[in-house]
Amino acid sequence: MWERILFGTAVRGTIISTAAASRLRLARRLRSAKRSAVPALPERPLPRGPFAYPDFRRFWAAKLSGTFAQMLLVVVIGWQVYDTARLSMGTSRAAFVLGMVGLAQFLPVVLLTPLVGYAADRADRRHIVRASLVVELICALALAALAWRRAESLPALFAVAGLLGVGRAFASPALSALAPNLVPPALLPRAIALNSVGWQTGAIAGPPAGGLLYAISPSAPYAVAAVALVIAFTAMLAVGPVTRSVPSGRSAVAEIRAGLSYVRRNDIVFGAISLDLFAVILGGATALLPVYSRDILHAGPEGLGILRAAPAVGAGATALWLTRRSLGRRAGAKMFWAVALFGVGTVVFGLSRDLWLSCAALALTGAADMVSVNVRSTLIQLHTPDGMRGRVSAVSSLFVGASNELGEFESGVLAALLGPVAAVIAGGMGAVIVAALWARWFPALRLADRLDRLPDAA
Repeated sequence: MWERILFGTAVRGTIISTAAASRLRLARRLRSAKRSAVPALPERPLPRGPFAYPDFRRFWAAKLSGTFAQMLLVVVIGWQVYDTARLSMGTSRAAFVLGMVGLAQFLPVVLLTPLVGYAADRADRRHIVRASLVVELICALALAALAWRRAESLPALFAVAGLLGVGRAFASPALSALAPNLVPPALLPRAIALNSVGWQTGAIAGPPAGGLLYAISPSAPYAVAAVALVIAFTAMLAVGPVTRSVPSGRSAVAEIRAGLSYVRRNDIVFGAISLDLFAVILGGATALLPVYSRDILHAGPEGLGILRAAPAVGAGATALWLTRRSLGRRAGAKMFWAVALFGVGTVVFGLSRDLWLSCAALALTGAADMVSVNVRSTLIQLHTPDGMRGRVSAVSSLFVGASNELGEFESGVLAALLGPVAAVIAGGMGAVIVAALWARWFPALRLADRLDRLPDAA
């Protein structure tokens, strides 16, 4: 009897287990069928590049047109100052006056840096850029009126150069801080390279256009610059609102101090900014291009435009390459080699007596500088919080402005003491020495590896 009971229990258990297993398999098949019936959502592909964002396209167009106008103004003002000074001065003294134009544009940057950095972090960066373009437009119209009336004078040219410096002091940090707000962080290195393409394209087209237009009529280049600035202003008006950082609640003085302290404490940011300052102060030869064009290469204003555009040709080609290719590993070390190559190209330019060899040497300096600029700019932007980018960009603009304007002043003073050729050669050798010293003093900058794989802490 017990055997029958146990046997029946075992049979019922087996039947129940088999039915349960069947139900489980059926439930699994039903869930699988439901999952297969629901179509999988396609993954949204990432944009192929920064130009996929309309606001970045407008920003880029504004930068291209504004740079074209700015470089056109710079080359024509330089030629007019030197040409006017040569009417009553010798070569060395006129070169010194030419260097003082750089100082007139640099002083507003020095005096306004704390204010413009704070403004770029607290005000709408688009409005700052638009106001700066209006200031530059006023300068272009004033210069056109002076040239039309044949009323150019050194005091008037210096006054307009100073006002241009004010416009650039506000525009530069706002533009630098605005670019990261228009694209995702992963696309920032390519966006910086494209910004450089826009800048270099304007720098390539502006100087020769200024020289050719000036040969036609002294007022023509200023009128064309005014039209280009109107186009830049219109493009900036079309840029939509961007995300702004939340104010910290601290006073303006405390905010400015915090920005300066951050730059000083961050070895990568401080090393990158200061490298540009001293390398270009010593190696920059652009201030003496009117001297070379008129009295050494005997190329006239047309030759000056070609010489002024040559560095931008090298830089523009390199920037275009950087939009498609990465620098890969050891980006920091490559930056220091590029600075040294910049100095070597400057020495070759100083020794040259042939226009096309001089252009080739200047193109080499532009290509080398573009590699350095791309690495430095990417490191600075990615190692800086958005709420502090305006102040850090203002300090960077001060150092970059110092490297350009003070470099022109240094070139003019050294040319007055040693002669223009010796001044250029000594400056190029100084840039090589600076690259070696900074590589030793800032190991974190030298050891920076891939620009697209920065630590999360950045």
